Amino acid sequence: MYGVIVALIPALIVSFIYFGLGSAIVCAVSVAACVFFEWAISKYLLHRQPSITDGSAILTGLLLGFNLPSNLPVWIILLGALVAIGVGKMSFGGLGCNPFNPALVGRCFLLVSFPAQMTSWPVVGQLTSYADATTGATPLSIMKEAIKTGDASLLSQLPDAVTLLLGNPSNGLGAGTIGEVCALALLIGLVYMLVRKIITWHIPVSIIATVFVISGLMHLANPAYANPVAVILSGGLMLGAIFMATDYVTSPMTGKGQIIYGVCIGLLTIVIRNWGAYPEGMSFAILIMNAFTPLINNYVKPKRFGEVVEK
Repeated sequence: MYGVIVALIPALIVSFIYFGLGSAIVCAVSVAACVFFEWAISKYLLHRQPSITDGSAILTGLLLGFNLPSNLPVWIILLGALVAIGVGKMSFGGLGCNPFNPALVGRCFLLVSFPAQMTSWPVVGQLTSYADATTGATPLSIMKEAIKTGDASLLSQLPDAVTLLLGNPSNGLGAGTIGEVCALALLIGLVYMLVRKIITWHIPVSIIATVFVISGLMHLANPAYANPVAVILSGGLMLGAIFMATDYVTSPMTGKGQIIYGVCIGLLTIVIRNWGAYPEGMSFAILIMNAFTPLINNYVKPKRFGEVVEK
């Protein structure tokens, strides 16, 4: 847990630079609320020793904060943290028992319950205060409009690949959630976790490769669909593929199962982004595949040592 938190530090620093006070408030409130709710539920409802020192509540709070706009009101953050910990985690028995990623449970609950607040994206460099920020359309919303209208010329408004990799500057576009603003910072975290063997390559690579290939074929067939580089560098795809889908508890145990899991997440993300109600589909895709994890684990079982396979 603490290794993943360390891997999130580059993205956290970038979010402070781009969003300033708003990022600090959202992340601090989210982490503090998740730790408090886990402690309170463990002590007073489950009547057992709180285990907040294992780092899971801190990580859930940080990931929830990364999935929120930098101008979200504090009371909505608190509600999201309560749902993430109380419903997404502790109601199933706590760490190791939850079938769904708690941070995504909280995020999707807020997205469905408060769509206006959850889709108002501050523009980087135009933040006057935490509560009063200039908002704008995101690259994903531009892609969505181009698909809806069939007007490929709208895609000219998208930032170039280098801008999407390094972060969205002051160009009149909303930057999205706190954690998705800089793909390079997320990739640094991925390298750290791979080197430390906190995660394996199977899930993030299978998700990103699937989205790249499918979106590339769609772009070749119809220029109204964005090019694959812009697709994988926009929105929460990198954040979800690297830090959310790789959650130990909610992802398959074997390498083959993880590849199946990742490919399905990539396909669902493309479907929801292009034809769903929301421009972003990563969170919903991961939660849907969380539900299929037990089935994948049952289908893809490692052979027992010494087992004789009948031909």
